[in-house]
Amino acid sequence: MKIPFKRAILSVYHKDGIVELAKALAESGCEIISTGSTAATISDAGLPVTPVSSVTNFPECFDGRVKTLHPMIHGGILANRDLQTHQDQLVELGIQPVDLVVVNLYPFQETVASGASIAECVEQIDIGGPTMIRAAAKNHASVAVIVDPSRYQDAIDATREGGFDAAARRRLAAEAFAHTAQYDAAVAQWTSQTLIGADVPEYQGGAWLKKADLRYGENPHQRASLYTRAGASAGLANATQLGGKEMSYNNYQDVDAAIRAAYDHDEPAVAVVKHANPCGVAVAPTIELAHDRAHACDPQSAYGGVIAANREVTVAMAQQVKPIFTEVIAAPSYDPAALELLQTKKNLRILAVEPETVKTEVKEISGGILVQDRDTLDAAGDDPHNWTLVAGKPADPATMRDLEFAWRAIRSVRSNAVLLAHDGATVGIGMGQVNRVDSCRLSVERANTLGVNVTSDVETAGGAAANSDDAGEAGGAPERARGSVAASDAFFPFADGFQVLADAGVRAVVQPGGSIRDDEVIEAAKAAGVTMYFTGARHFAH
Repeated sequence: MKIPFKRAILSVYHKDGIVELAKALAESGCEIISTGSTAATISDAGLPVTPVSSVTNFPECFDGRVKTLHPMIHGGILANRDLQTHQDQLVELGIQPVDLVVVNLYPFQETVASGASIAECVEQIDIGGPTMIRAAAKNHASVAVIVDPSRYQDAIDATREGGFDAAARRRLAAEAFAHTAQYDAAVAQWTSQTLIGADVPEYQGGAWLKKADLRYGENPHQRASLYTRAGASAGLANATQLGGKEMSYNNYQDVDAAIRAAYDHDEPAVAVVKHANPCGVAVAPTIELAHDRAHACDPQSAYGGVIAANREVTVAMAQQVKPIFTEVIAAPSYDPAALELLQTKKNLRILAVEPETVKTEVKEISGGILVQDRDTLDAAGDDPHNWTLVAGKPADPATMRDLEFAWRAIRSVRSNAVLLAHDGATVGIGMGQVNRVDSCRLSVERANTLGVNVTSDVETAGGAAANSDDAGEAGGAPERARGSVAASDAFFPFADGFQVLADAGVRAVVQPGGSIRDDEVIEAAKAAGVTMYFTGARHFAH
């Protein structure tokens, strides 16, 4: 049953669209009750409005902290019109029922994000707004509630159609409760962390709003949806898609890993990822050369992978990408000509992504969640100046640059992880093995069988990538392990894993150290004439 709007409460922080809604309500004969600046905005537009103080017979007070918290307001919202006793009480108390509540809340999350003081943030904790929203949502059998300005047009249409029907009121109520839930979760998390001052808050909460239903999850029999965190504007979930098919569940996981891997580096960098593991990472003076080198690490695995760049995609990079079957490409921006070229690949998903700085990450387990600080490259041991030389000669500048690159790149590889690098690019990656010896063997095997050599000449970048699908077959791939450097995400528990690298011709190794058999590993490095550094930091990625 539709309930026409005879009386409405409008109290909004964000005023966009509110005059248009008020005009439609007024023209339909609906009485508009409003507060403070909202009432002034409506009145300034030449529309009739009743100040809330005229209804409560009590002035707004305490700098606006108390406006609508009064039985004359909440009685009109909450009275159950299906109960005659409630109807009688409305008459007895002189309360007029309310048919529509339109509220949006103080900008608490925006205020926190701005770096405002605790006192300023506290003032942006809305009390009366959530109370009215929840009251109206509870009584959705009789009252419609709107919290999203994008719904104003729906309300305008409803004024001409005799109000919202019951199904629409239920939908609006569900949206309203979700809105106050995410608002309260943000306040609870902030107060738990900020007011108490604990490094790890006693309360972990969050609210996510569904953005899209996906075709399926990891497998076709699994349902899946994409949700965005309330208040977030950056990050992969808020990316702008500029071309291609709709994103899949697995696409999102791989792109998230690729973006993070690319942004682990300050220089122009590209990461090529497949099944959440990098099959190539590289830095270079230009983004096209970085892509060329990253792709050359393992062109076979790059087939059907995703690409992430931490710089604008140039025409030269787009020309390299075009002949390669790629599921997704993600970057902060695209040269217009590069975008036009990539859009000719109708199935290539093209994303413009503004990276998001995330301090903590959450993993759900049965019965609860695990929360940890996000692993970033800011530990003392991530600075090469803090590394300890434990074997061999000190690395020359070029070798040290490669070791630093390898150490930064290893963070994005799933454990157990061993990575070989040369000239600012991965040449072999061993990932996800259950022992470190196998990771060492895999990194060497992949370096010596899957990749291609690329020139360091910027002018000729793109030659290897352009014909990458068969580049590893024509003439065979070189033994790239020899002369490379290696990084290990955790210590070598025995010397056998290191020995695999030494036998393959690796010239320098960086690893955390900390094994009870460090002495064995160090002696093996000295015997092989291999330079070895300990970082004292670890980068497991499970």
